[in-house]
Amino acid sequence: MAGRPGTNPTTYSPSLKTQKTRSTIFKDQDIDWVRPDGRGFQQCRPAFFRTGAVTAASGSAYAEFGNTKVIVSVFGPRESKKAMMYSDIGRLNCNVSYTTFATPVRAQGSDRKEFSSMLHKALEGAIILETFPKTTVDVFALVLESGGSDLPVVISCASLALADAGILMYDLVTSVSLSCLGKNLVIDPILEEESYQDGSLMITCMPSRYEVTQLTITGEWSTPKINEGMQLCLDACSKLANIMRSCLKEATTSSQE
Repeated sequence: MAGRPGTNPTTYSPSLKTQKTRSTIFKDQDIDWVRPDGRGFQQCRPAFFRTGAVTAASGSAYAEFGNTKVIVSVFGPRESKKAMMYSDIGRLNCNVSYTTFATPVRAQGSDRKEFSSMLHKALEGAIILETFPKTTVDVFALVLESGGSDLPVVISCASLALADAGILMYDLVTSVSLSCLGKNLVIDPILEEESYQDGSLMITCMPSRYEVTQLTITGEWSTPKINEGMQLCLDACSKLANIMRSCLKEATTSSQE
């Protein structure tokens, strides 16, 4: 189950085509290569979620995808610390930071302004801001360990933390990324794969509404590759949302017992 301690994490791999297990994956290298963790190219890492990880916060969540570990705390709605004019809608403030031991090179952990901005853009369209006018909701994400695909895990975990805090949303927000390595598309890449990638694609969406809230592409992509990559990510996002909903249901059931 998704959020119960001691249970096995749940996978959410997309169900498209026959998966290749061995193939040439790097450009200009004629080698027979498999992924470092043994997954198929279209197989995501096991996903584990738990809500209520920070008791002092209005809502919180912990996520673990392989070696990537993230904790998100949500505070508010509360009065904004900055002076602001009257507004009919609420404000969303997002901050993403890394612990000093999160990355392989110690002391590289710091605030990630780019990630903070992308987290804000990914979540803003899903939150019903009109429900908390003149106030602010603060989302603080901390990457405890960086194992690859950090931002998608942060976004999904933040969405779950917002739901745990009772913030009204149109739908949960899920995010999945993939890397282009030679002719192959590798979903949910780890750090080693990201360091060799020719390009990357990340989709953030509201699966129930089938709406994309953010699309990020780096590198050179052909139109067929983009279409294939988007479909892989959207299918994985939909399955990931089911795991997150199960976590919320378990948390609700446990609180009523």
